[in-house]
Amino acid sequence: MARNELLEMYSWGFATKRVALALTTDMVSSWQYVYEAPADSVSPQVVLSAGAGDDWSTPIMLPNTLTYATTGTMGVYAPQPYRMGQGSTGATVIYTNTPDAVLIYTAIVSDPSRFSPLFISTLSYFLAAKLAGPIIKGQEGRAVAAQMLKLGQDVYSRAVESDANQQRTDIKQSVSWQVNR
Repeated sequence: MARNELLEMYSWGFATKRVALALTTDMVSSWQYVYEAPADSVSPQVVLSAGAGDDWSTPIMLPNTLTYATTGTMGVYAPQPYRMGQGSTGATVIYTNTPDAVLIYTAIVSDPSRFSPLFISTLSYFLAAKLAGPIIKGQEGRAVAAQMLKLGQDVYSRAVESDANQQRTDIKQSVSWQVNR
C-alpha cells in the first residue's frame, strides 16, 4: 500500500510504461472511444494519438503544402483529453476522443531491484512514519511519525529531482498562428 501511494505521487522513470490501448465494447455518448486501462496502472500520465512523434508533439502540416514538418522539428502539443472511469464490467476504463490511443502511465512495480536508491530511502521513511504510531504509543509515537515523515519529504524532494534529471526532453512545437505566418 505504501509503495503504491509513493508510486502514485510522481511519474517515476523506472515505473513508466507505454502501451497501445485496447478498445472495449462500452459506449458513452460524451466520448467517442472507451479503452481498457492497464491492470498494473497506478496513475495515467498522458494519452497520445498513435501518430505522435514524441511524448509532447505530433507533426503538423506545413502551410500551403501537402507535406508534414519533420518529426521532432516542429509539431503541436499532442496530449489528448481523457477521463478515467469504471466500465460496464467494473474494470477501470479510459474515455477519450482519440482513435488508436497510446497511454503513458505509472505502473505498479513490485520488484525492488528496479527502484532507485532515493526511492527506496523515501519509501523507508514513509513506512517508518506509518508504523511509528502503532508501534510506539502515545505522544512519543506521534512525534517519531512526524519526524520520519519530515525526513521522508526531504528525501522525496531529492528523489524527484534525481529522477527528473535522468531524462532530457527537447520540446519543439509551434502554435498554429506562428506556423501559418
